[in-house]
Amino acid sequence: MRWIVVILSIVRVLGASTPVTFARDVAPILYKRCAGCHREGEVAPFSLMTYEDAAKRAAQIARVTASRLMPPWKPIPGYGDFEGARALTAAEIDTLRRWANTGATRGDSVPAAPQVASARIAQPDLVVRMEQPFIVPADGPDIYRCFTMPLGLNASKYVNAMEFRPGNARVVHHALFFVNRSGTVREKEYSCFGAPGFLPVGGLGGWSPGSPPIRMPEGAAAVLSKGSTLVMQLHFHPTGKPEIVQSEIAFSFTSEAPRRRLMDIPLGSQLIDIPAGEKAYKVRDHFTVPVDVDAIGIIPHAHYICKEMKGIARLPDGSTRWLIWIRDWDFNWQEHYRYRRPVHLPAGTKLEMEFTYDNSTANARNPNHPPQRVRYGSDSSDEMAGLHVQVFASRESDVDELAQDLWGKMMRSVGGGFFNPPVEKR
Repeated sequence: MRWIVVILSIVRVLGASTPVTFARDVAPILYKRCAGCHREGEVAPFSLMTYEDAAKRAAQIARVTASRLMPPWKPIPGYGDFEGARALTAAEIDTLRRWANTGATRGDSVPAAPQVASARIAQPDLVVRMEQPFIVPADGPDIYRCFTMPLGLNASKYVNAMEFRPGNARVVHHALFFVNRSGTVREKEYSCFGAPGFLPVGGLGGWSPGSPPIRMPEGAAAVLSKGSTLVMQLHFHPTGKPEIVQSEIAFSFTSEAPRRRLMDIPLGSQLIDIPAGEKAYKVRDHFTVPVDVDAIGIIPHAHYICKEMKGIARLPDGSTRWLIWIRDWDFNWQEHYRYRRPVHLPAGTKLEMEFTYDNSTANARNPNHPPQRVRYGSDSSDEMAGLHVQVFASRESDVDELAQDLWGKMMRSVGGGFFNPPVEKR
């Protein structure tokens, strides 16, 4: 046995002494994990598609990957199996570190840069844009504004993907999208908070920083009716100088009518009142599903001082399934997470959320120095708690029962504060 140990030790030494090169070791990692953003025409500030691009940033790459600041991926691996996971393995991080520390060698036969599919909708069927730019003043409170945009449809269309393009991401906090089929058209631009000022018959979801385009699951297209209008609710926060915004939404259509109804199970609370200096303030909520469902995705939301998010499913047989666990929340990297495979949750499963907030000086993302009391509210300086589980009823015949229970949850929450207006700030 001793000779086996010796051979393994020699292999490890030789492996450690083998020079790390861009061509053989680093390029495959960058092309697989980083090229989606770090290439020409995408959202990252620089490209990493060539040796020259990467070599001059070798130390920076090693530093931000070691801290897991990059690539941005917040869910902890193993606590929810998601599509498009970008988290690096420990071996990949070590390879990037060794490459930077040994001179960022090029090596021979650099592989050709891959043709990476963009997350954006390259050839949309319809693009709807704000008719006029909106000017956000330099200072003052956050602004909620609705914009009515005619769709110009002479026939109903089925949406299988949509992409919000903020136009000025520095000032757009988030966006919500509604379909108005009532025939009653409000003014093209008006102040609004919460509801859009009419009874919407269709919602198209929303956008927050870091969100990719929304792609509907198979068989669950959204409907844009003939003659309907799109109402886009934007939340702006001043940046200290006047900002111009002219947002747009791109749609991709399908000829397939929806066969399934995508349901949203909202977990959350408005009962948030975090003392200055509090390091572990917790918010919880739960909902028991009355019918079998299949979870296909999950959307967490909070603001700056949230640190940790947990979503857990407790099944009737006593077992548990992790829906998501984020240990280092970052407001700037919010995503709609889609499970690699649907998560089956039988009737009687209890969905639970727990968010933890750090309102102390130890939280590097705390915008207040020194820390200040933070309560629930719509402004960026306030806090929120929301975890939205996207599900299909396993049997379409159960959709109405699930909808009725969700309506009951909403009504109970009214008394508990979830839908109450924000408290007055003092």
